[in-house]
Amino acid sequence: MTNWTEIAKLEDIPPLGSRVLVTDTMEIAVFRTADDQVFAIKDQCPHKQGPLSQGIVHGTTVTCPLHNWKIDLASGRALAPDEGCTNVFPVKIEDGRVFLSLSVNEAAA
Repeated sequence: MTNWTEIAKLEDIPPLGSRVLVTDTMEIAVFRTADDQVFAIKDQCPHKQGPLSQGIVHGTTVTCPLHNWKIDLASGRALAPDEGCTNVFPVKIEDGRVFLSLSVNEAAA
């Protein structure tokens, strides 16, 4: 069973932008794409731990601001030729509100 927590209104996250959710153990970047998809990943590039929330969103990918690694927002995986992965978290949108589950998505763990 997934426990959902409301974290924002969709309109509070700018298109092609992000917001950061700070938990007791990490920071999670919540991204909104141009077509209003929402993704949540650990705010840490697998390369040199750069803040992905400060990167540029294009499609369903974010480019790390430190060394231009491209990270797939759905899987948390670096795009080739780079290798590595960061955690992703389940999100959903209901009635214009964004919900997050702090359970790490098993596919990317």
